Amino acid sequence: MKILVVDDDAGLRRTTSLILESEGYDISTAADGAEALKSAAELGPDLILTDVRMPGVDGLEFLDRYREAGGTARTIVMTAYGSQDLAVEAIRKGAYDYIDKPFSPEALLLRVRIAEEHGSKDHEIRRLRKEVRVEKRRGNIVVASSGMKAAVELAVRVAPHPTTVLITGESGTGKELVARLVHQASARADGPFVPVNCGAIPESLLESELFGHVKGAFTSASRDRAGLFEEAQGGTLLLDEIGELPHALQVKLLRALQEGEIRRVGESKARQLDVRILAATARDLEADVQEGEFRADLYYRINVVRIHLPPLRHRVEDIPVLLQHFLELYNEALGLDLEGFAPEAIKSLSNYSWPGNIRELENAVERAMVLCDGPRIEEADLPSTVRDPKATIKAAGGNLSSDELSVKKRTWELEKHLIGRALEVTGGNRTRAAELLDLSYRALLYKIRDYGLE
Repeated sequence: MKILVVDDDAGLRRTTSLILESEGYDISTAADGAEALKSAAELGPDLILTDVRMPGVDGLEFLDRYREAGGTARTIVMTAYGSQDLAVEAIRKGAYDYIDKPFSPEALLLRVRIAEEHGSKDHEIRRLRKEVRVEKRRGNIVVASSGMKAAVELAVRVAPHPTTVLITGESGTGKELVARLVHQASARADGPFVPVNCGAIPESLLESELFGHVKGAFTSASRDRAGLFEEAQGGTLLLDEIGELPHALQVKLLRALQEGEIRRVGESKARQLDVRILAATARDLEADVQEGEFRADLYYRINVVRIHLPPLRHRVEDIPVLLQHFLELYNEALGLDLEGFAPEAIKSLSNYSWPGNIRELENAVERAMVLCDGPRIEEADLPSTVRDPKATIKAAGGNLSSDELSVKKRTWELEKHLIGRALEVTGGNRTRAAELLDLSYRALLYKIRDYGLE
């Protein structure tokens, strides 16, 4: 524990320091209140021992100014024997305790240890309160903007009802988190929550994954196997990226929703369902319906209540609270103790457009925390795309001559650059890269092959 000893008597400062240092405390000293204010600001002590009567800034004025500056350390005032009125005034101004001079080493150590013990308890209480606040966050959704607050409130309102919900928004806006919130706020909260990314499963396996199969239904079906619908029995099934479902499966899904039953692949017997269905997509399903890419009857069946999540660039006020959330999260996960973000870093993070939304922001914060050398994250710790997005766009486009203005050619080059960058950022994880690029998994595989990025 760090202790600051403030007294104009050099001999008393020395004696007090020796007593406390012998017990392992980290001691600093100041000769008056003015010096103590500077030392407290620089050192951040856990406890302050201060005399009341000092020339210049005395103990009472020091207490006033220290608290006004935001100081939170416990303070024990040292008063001459019989100066009870000064001791009472000091307590009124926020001092924790007082001790009469002259004092014995035992009396001093007793006062200090009591203050230390109470300080530890206060710290634990603050920690527990913080955990309670975090626990009360709606499904770990941290919001400040009106748009996201409205989305969260709608999710909570619809949660108790069996209504099918469609959650829309760009990739990385938190659609699965909102789906989990609906599940957790419903009567099915004790049942399973099963998310499935319809765009990440090969088309040939998708029906079996969703509905299950019986032994012998196809060559590799060596045993009966339940599908994800059955795994979600009594709970909630999230069909993420539902717009990627092929037409044949759209028909079977519609039947399952309308009749409340499924059939495993290779089986004629129907199985009853008790599953809440949620759907999510980054696609414009209305446009897909108009173009014949998505069945209109299925669209109207899943779009009973729609919750739209705005992109991060349209809710900049969420960025500071998200930064604090990720700072706390990765301080614990990575065993760090970073204090926060430099003003220049916050400015860059707030000005960036975040095409990958919250997922990209989280990745950028985690990367910056790993690379950070100081007590806080500086602008230099951020990815170059965040620090100077215009330079990144220029690098992708280059200096174009008049015969290089083909939109198709430049689009091809930019798309290839972005896919390569996404694969680099995600360490080659194609599923995460597809989410960051706002592409389906299958579409990304095709483009990787076409661009020779395998």
